[in-house]
Amino acid sequence: MRTTTRSTYRYYDLIMALFVTVLLISNLLSSAKIIDLQAALGPIELAFDAGTLVFPVSYIFGDVLTEVYGYRRARRVIWAGFGANALLGLFVWLAGVLPGESEWQGYAGQEAYEAILGGISGLIVASLVAYFLGEFTNSYLLARLKVMTGGRWLWLRTIGSTLAGQAIDTTVFMLIATGLGVFPAELLLSLIVTNYILKVGIEVLLTPLTYRIVNALKSAEHEDYFDRATDFNPFKISV
Repeated sequence: MRTTTRSTYRYYDLIMALFVTVLLISNLLSSAKIIDLQAALGPIELAFDAGTLVFPVSYIFGDVLTEVYGYRRARRVIWAGFGANALLGLFVWLAGVLPGESEWQGYAGQEAYEAILGGISGLIVASLVAYFLGEFTNSYLLARLKVMTGGRWLWLRTIGSTLAGQAIDTTVFMLIATGLGVFPAELLLSLIVTNYILKVGIEVLLTPLTYRIVNALKSAEHEDYFDRATDFNPFKISV
């Protein structure tokens, strides 16, 4: 069992790129559309923002990173995603405040831009806070559980850490985004419940795939990191 980190890996950068890509797609979709499944769970309508279609994949990447490379390298990727999200919000806002070209105003226009992307600045604020709390909770719990279980029961670690991380992420994100006017207040409870169920459900369904990816990476990278003496301070980015 490896407990030291190397300077280079074959697939670490690729997973980081995919992780950041998923986050950016998720935020754009969240701003673009709310999906209604035309069903209900008791009094709660099953409606969710479109970003939920892809966001759970980021937790799978987070699980894979922590399980194979350890918390410190996962922490570096989480901060990379944080910075990319901040840049997305900045440049979407900047594009919105700059004047539009006349022909574009005719077939699309500022109102259409504002309707779809105008709320993304508030969404990014909500996303950054929720993402920071949720991702680090997920990574920390998975790393600690791995040591506690001696590397056994991967399904318990991935699902258990996701239950906690997604509960924090989903609740904080929806509360802040709704407070900033991104989502209507009357949908708040439906969005929290539906998003949480879908995110955790996707994680559970994709557990066999997570096993395959983790085992393949451990073999290819010759790494299986245990965070026995790790500094879990989330504000560090060094490895």
